[in-house]
Amino acid sequence: MDLEEFSTGQRNKPLSVSYYQETPSYSQISPPNENVISDRWRPWWERYQPISYKLCTRSGNETEFRDMVTRCNNVGVYIYVDAVINHMCGTNAGAGNHGACGSYFNAKTENFPAVPYSVWDFNDGKCKSRSGDIEDYHDIPQVRDCRLSGLLDLALEKDYVRSKVAEYMNHLIDIGVAGFRIDAAKHMWPQDVKAILDKLKDLNTQWFSAGTRPFIYQEVIDLGGEPITGSDYFGNGRVTEFKYGAKLGTVIRKWSGEKMAYLKNWGEGWGFVPSDRALVFVDNHDNQRGHGAGGASILTFWDARLYKMAVGFMLAHPYGFTRVMSSFRWPRYFVDGQDVNDWVGPPSNSDGSTKSVTINADTTCGNDWVCEHRWRQIRNMVVFRNVVDGQAFSNWWDNGSNQVAFGRGNKGFIVFNNDDWAMDVNLQTGLPAGTYCDVISGDKEDNRCTGSQVYVSGDGMANFQISNHAEDPFMAIHVNAKL
Repeated sequence: MDLEEFSTGQRNKPLSVSYYQETPSYSQISPPNENVISDRWRPWWERYQPISYKLCTRSGNETEFRDMVTRCNNVGVYIYVDAVINHMCGTNAGAGNHGACGSYFNAKTENFPAVPYSVWDFNDGKCKSRSGDIEDYHDIPQVRDCRLSGLLDLALEKDYVRSKVAEYMNHLIDIGVAGFRIDAAKHMWPQDVKAILDKLKDLNTQWFSAGTRPFIYQEVIDLGGEPITGSDYFGNGRVTEFKYGAKLGTVIRKWSGEKMAYLKNWGEGWGFVPSDRALVFVDNHDNQRGHGAGGASILTFWDARLYKMAVGFMLAHPYGFTRVMSSFRWPRYFVDGQDVNDWVGPPSNSDGSTKSVTINADTTCGNDWVCEHRWRQIRNMVVFRNVVDGQAFSNWWDNGSNQVAFGRGNKGFIVFNNDDWAMDVNLQTGLPAGTYCDVISGDKEDNRCTGSQVYVSGDGMANFQISNHAEDPFMAIHVNAKL
């Protein structure tokens, strides 16, 4: 689960939580270290402009961060930190004490005494572009040694810089975090990333088995056509597969002649990285705003009906390690096709403080927090994924168009109708005989279904009727939802 804000094994193997079914087994949080305060409006992207490694942001201070990590770990929800280690703040951030903790910095002279970093700890001398920024994404040294959008690029080949970064990450490990998303990994040399990861401690044995390594996944935008690829980083951990959300959005939207029937070989067959290297998602904090990678095909909570189908498909399908988005709403305003409010930060009070997440009677969120992970359809598909874990992809069916179904061994089965006509089919589910609750239209409560029921006969067959006008034109059943 990718949380836009936090509030009050092996390195390459994700930690599992046995049947902690109502909650994802991990939560990715926004960068927790001190960032520049760009202006009084506090745009969301300021979290990606560090000025120190102190744990202090608008989400809370170190005491509050420790409390959150402890409480989450104690109920089996592990914290993955979004680690911004490629750079510090932008060159235009000025000088002063306008950081989240009040630490002094001077972006012009590249002086960050709260770390400390000085001008000698940045890549200015290595960058060969005229502007000092990345100008040519086909020039590998430029992509990795020059400034990304004006952000001061750290000299990660220096052991001092590597050690300061590792010191920050090890502090988080001591507190109890379970892993890291490595922001902007594409803009660092893979061997520099490896050198930092090699300095990391094993996870805290208060919550994790001795010798357990942090789970690592790296942000590498690789849509093809550039010399830097996701495979360059496989030795360090998983990589973000941005093609996943872009392609799935195109299919669910039925753009460019795509059909759900074509998803039969979804995964590596679509040119994605190997499943055991992939971190997959329908959308993230960048591309749901039109930033980053994916383009207009990306589905988000604004497209709720289609979005729930896409997330349902992702969570049912065995490919990759899945991440569900948890967003906040912002006042979109389009001018010439561009959302001019795409910078807006989290729901805030008049004094700039972040609004609390309120919980509605139906367990969804209020106060403009979207909390997609709490939507019944998505929450129940997280349970589905836990139940079918380790089961083979099976019993594929399609109508040659946009009605498809597939199972996961003898544990679960899911059916979609994304066509413009009603669906009424008998399908082989592979499930034991019995009456099942459809976990999309409702829940199983006290041995009854609050939504639709599905009857599986002794031979595994079941009838599925899904209107093309349904609020959610898909159904899912699993053995833990059997009456």
